[in-house]
Amino acid sequence: MKNVLKSFFESFLRSRHMLHHFERWQTLLGSKPVGVISVAMPPDIAKALATASRTDAGEMLVMLDSSPRGLSEGHAQVLRKRLGSNEVRHEQPLPWWTHLWQCYRNPFNLLLTVLALISYVTEDMKAALVISSMVVLSTVLRFLQESRSNKAADRLKAMVSNTATVLRPAPGRKAGAAGDEGFDATHAGTVRVEVPMRDLVPGDVIALSAGDMIPADCRLLTAKDLFISQSALTGEAMPVEKFSIDRGDHEAGVLERENLLFMGTNVISGTATALIVHTGDRTFFGALAQRVTATDRGTSAFQAGINRVSWVLIRFMLVMAPLVLVINGVAKGDWWEAALFALSIAVGLTPEMLPMIVTATLAKGAVVMSRQKVIVKRLEAIHNFGAMDVLCTDKTGTLTQDRIVLERHTNAWGEGSNHVLQLAYLNSFHQTGLKNLLDKAVLNHAEMQPETRLQTAYRKIDEVPFDFSRRRMSVVVENGGSEHLLICKGALEEILSVCTSVERGAEVLALDAELLARIHSVASELNKQGLRVVAVASRTLGAEARKAAYSVADESELTLLGYVAFLDPPKESTAPALRALAEHGVAVKVLTGDNELVTRKVCGDVGIEAGHIVLGREIEDLRNDELRVLVEKHQVFAKLTPAHKERIVHELHANGHVVGFMGDGINDAPALRAADIGISVDGAVDVAKESADIILLEKSLMVLEQGVVEGRRTFANMLKYIKLTASSNFGNVFSVLVASAFLPFLPMLPLHLLVQNLLYDVSQIAIPFDNVDEEFLKSPQQWNPADLGRFMVFFGPLSSVFDILTYTVMWFVFSANTVEHQTLFQSGWFIEGLLSQTLIVHLIRTRKIPFLQSRAAWPLLAMGAAIAAVGIWLPMGPLAHYFKLQALPLAYFPWLVAMLVGYAVLTQTVKGWYARRYGWQ
Repeated sequence: MKNVLKSFFESFLRSRHMLHHFERWQTLLGSKPVGVISVAMPPDIAKALATASRTDAGEMLVMLDSSPRGLSEGHAQVLRKRLGSNEVRHEQPLPWWTHLWQCYRNPFNLLLTVLALISYVTEDMKAALVISSMVVLSTVLRFLQESRSNKAADRLKAMVSNTATVLRPAPGRKAGAAGDEGFDATHAGTVRVEVPMRDLVPGDVIALSAGDMIPADCRLLTAKDLFISQSALTGEAMPVEKFSIDRGDHEAGVLERENLLFMGTNVISGTATALIVHTGDRTFFGALAQRVTATDRGTSAFQAGINRVSWVLIRFMLVMAPLVLVINGVAKGDWWEAALFALSIAVGLTPEMLPMIVTATLAKGAVVMSRQKVIVKRLEAIHNFGAMDVLCTDKTGTLTQDRIVLERHTNAWGEGSNHVLQLAYLNSFHQTGLKNLLDKAVLNHAEMQPETRLQTAYRKIDEVPFDFSRRRMSVVVENGGSEHLLICKGALEEILSVCTSVERGAEVLALDAELLARIHSVASELNKQGLRVVAVASRTLGAEARKAAYSVADESELTLLGYVAFLDPPKESTAPALRALAEHGVAVKVLTGDNELVTRKVCGDVGIEAGHIVLGREIEDLRNDELRVLVEKHQVFAKLTPAHKERIVHELHANGHVVGFMGDGINDAPALRAADIGISVDGAVDVAKESADIILLEKSLMVLEQGVVEGRRTFANMLKYIKLTASSNFGNVFSVLVASAFLPFLPMLPLHLLVQNLLYDVSQIAIPFDNVDEEFLKSPQQWNPADLGRFMVFFGPLSSVFDILTYTVMWFVFSANTVEHQTLFQSGWFIEGLLSQTLIVHLIRTRKIPFLQSRAAWPLLAMGAAIAAVGIWLPMGPLAHYFKLQALPLAYFPWLVAMLVGYAVLTQTVKGWYARRYGWQ
């Protein structure tokens, strides 16, 4: 098949008179031509782009069978059919049946399904119905909540632009016609056509201007004042200059090549024409997106924790149920009845409401977060939020505002200067070219109060536009006098090359070697603070030197005035949010693609102690075990690639941390996916939002602290149910084992066990709405199966003490000591067992004294009281015969109260000792 496609593609190339270029096209695009990508090994995209960068623009046009006038529509259609649409394949939404299966599959649901089937086969329809209902409710609730969240997230995925301006040969003129080799910015003989981005193909020539999104990976043909924002790919906040020529920096990384443009970036200012080299999944963006969406998420902290806890409880069941079967079968001789009873014990030991309680608790947390304008795409992310002890975050657009502001305006000695600010303002205001981000920052600066006076006081005479060879621009103004004032603004080295003096206050000093060293020192210090420095100089032209028109030659003998320095500032909520996270035991690490100077400045502003900043090149050759040590020692990492970020997250995870990652660019997507909880923002690129578990709709980061608290509250309530149910059920089974060894009848019928278990589980439905003690919210919480097993062993038998006392009271006080009086015995234990289970909820839900120092939420109090009333009513009411129970004498109830009070006192005493010995999670 591969050979057939290759032969067909070669035939196509011959028909286009390109066979002599075929081998070179293979080299450019990888090991195979574009037409056979689908059956070939993925090409080395970085290598192919590097080749495109080094190749002459005219040669590139020939190799792609194009021209400065672009492709004809017919030729573009042929290529489109062969190469497919210019679309990056995002993560496909799961079919509803696959999503439903994922919501269902966990150890408990599978076990409960087996128990329901066994109950059905043994004709215990009530048990089968109860168990099946629990499984269906938990699965459907989770499915509906996650589906709703994913639909909300999908609505956020709107492209900034969906068309591109493409050059097409004018009617009557073929692409590639004679004379096309002398292309320039005018592109005579062309028409401009708006084409959907998905229809672009390699060989198309596109026109770009400010605000345009780069629709594919391109090689620049022409460029004028072109600034590109690559922050989505590299994390670097400052726009980068791009040129149409190859400036020979072949050692630079592909993303740093000055004549290449990349899908997912956008034009800040300037104009350009560019030749499309790669489209769709073959772009740098597409390759990274595919790698992200093809990567298995693995097992999250929540999934791993709930699985470990599940297996602890399942192992208890697998030991206790057979033991009950053997003891009752041997003691009573009725193996069928013993088997049914053992099955009831298995059901009783399994907290069948766990999937539903977990899902309801997580869903409640998602609803609370939605009120904070946060979309929770995956419910388990709520728990991971609370368990998170390390938050890794990108810098640009997450910690910072992803915009440029004027941070400093100083003289050449680094001292604040309003005079420098005023002249920089005049320069930016009067230039007629496209104003870049730096000019806008000057014009928008909050301290620039006298702007109206400046605008009216000075009249523009002329300007010398910016160009990239001299990297500066000048305007000439006058204020009504006989003199003209030339104001020049640009890169420091280029400004110094035309300066002969330096101004300090009213004094003008000749520029000598000593002053030059001082100037470089001041500028270097500003750079170390993460600031981008632009120099400002001026020259006063007297009546004899003034002109009507000025040129580059007039940019001479200037006086250096000082600098304006720019920064991408942190969000106002960043510092307080990071402090709040630290108070809750969450360490923050910065992982950015930006340089270390800018990173150190931002970290200092938001209160992060940077220390030694680890650079990407430092971790490139480290073994995993070496990197595992490094990531624990350092807080800030800069100049990272997407692979570096992903690797750091993996190693933190390997160290036992629950890791969150917050980012908004394509360069953050692999790390977002690798983390236990990926956090993105509304303005993030689509792939980042797809990879994230949580999307913030507001810029404030304080919602992170709220998410951590809500996650811990959610986890606390889940853990309450698991610990309460596991210990209570274990105590019941222990009591059954004791009773089975001595009683001539079953201490409780299978029906009684199931009804008691169902009533208790119903009382726990309100747990998601329970209050949580503040102490529990202070530090990260994680699953601890060993603690659960120990908790069961300590607190389960406490209930057995009072169960055995109940046996004794029923046997000796109320004479329920024969088979004929077993119903009275079973009724007495039914009520005591249910009420003690309901009471223990309030004893174990808090480390404090219940009802006095810590009170449950009113829904849990009300539900517990209602279930207790129902439990007493069943034996005492008209339905007692249906449930094979009977009314108890009134003399029973003082004994009941005494046992419940004794149980509460003993549990509270043991709880205090246990908390001091093992802690109280």
